[in-house]
Amino acid sequence: MITAMTSGAPWKSPLHQMTQTTATCLWNDSADLDELRFSLEHGGVGATCNPVIAYTVLKARMSEWRPRIEALIRELPAATEEQIGWAVVERLSVDAAALLLPAFAAHKGRNGRLSIQTDPKHYRDADAILAQARHFDRLAPNMIVKIPATRAGILAIETATAIGISINATVSFTLSQCVAVAEAVERGLTRREREGHDVSGMGPVCTIMVGRLDDWLKFVMEKQGIVTDPGHLEWAGVAVFKKTYRLFRERGYRVRLLSAAFRNHMHWSELIGGDVVISPPASWQRRLAASDIEVCSRIETPVEPRIVNDLHGRFADFRRAYDEQGLAVGDFDEFAPTRRTLRQFLAATADLNQLVRDIMVANPDSQ
Repeated sequence: MITAMTSGAPWKSPLHQMTQTTATCLWNDSADLDELRFSLEHGGVGATCNPVIAYTVLKARMSEWRPRIEALIRELPAATEEQIGWAVVERLSVDAAALLLPAFAAHKGRNGRLSIQTDPKHYRDADAILAQARHFDRLAPNMIVKIPATRAGILAIETATAIGISINATVSFTLSQCVAVAEAVERGLTRREREGHDVSGMGPVCTIMVGRLDDWLKFVMEKQGIVTDPGHLEWAGVAVFKKTYRLFRERGYRVRLLSAAFRNHMHWSELIGGDVVISPPASWQRRLAASDIEVCSRIETPVEPRIVNDLHGRFADFRRAYDEQGLAVGDFDEFAPTRRTLRQFLAATADLNQLVRDIMVANPDSQ
């Protein structure tokens, strides 16, 4: 339900009202500093960076970043274009992390973190993921490291947590992936506690890419000629998120859920009220901030059974996402939205490499 907000309310926006009156936190799905400042003004307490975001920021701010990339090329004379590209991701992440330090202190480590993504090419290699996670964790005191919820990623998540690295499980779309992540985090936290460490300052989260699940089911509908109410597909990711949230609360898992990959306002409005993180990109934050959507708790309101039943009956991949036993850990890497997302992330790293190459080895024909 969408209604006008109370006239004269002291909130800067519905986003700000949410962060001030509910347990739901706002993170910015970008490391662009101007976009992050806007999010902070509306109650944001976190941000993220990955090759897709880095490439987007660099293209938009080339006049600012070209001299910095040229300086990195000089500083690292033996580095490949890929190594330079990741060095740029790190610099961009460190800049954004600095803006979040006040929130990090205020929230005692649970928020105020910059989420930096490990190289997607390592999604099958737990040791490589862990090595990069260790490196990223040392870049700033308020880093949180994104690790894919793949078979190897689950192994890396447990070990990373056990050595004190806060993780953000990504490339995650299903209840079964989230449970595997939560169990791995619990094992890691328990190991760390047994070694005498305080884990209260850690802030692990598990992302559900709600919009990417919706996208995939829409693709399947067209490819297979499935006839259903197209509006039902807008609820798929929300249904998985709400069911996962209920289960996490019942079992007392210490990892929070995070909603990402926004496609409609319900990826925010339907999840308000939970002890969760909402992470819209800047374009969606501006739309939501200017909206008249009523800020009230909807996280405990289930998706209409007729919608869930329709999706469950027509789409095998919704059943795989919605049912706790829908996927075994060994099947995570083969789930279609996982493969689709990994391909997009890998393509983004290639784009970032190309951008660095064009500076490192300038085309003489264009000079």
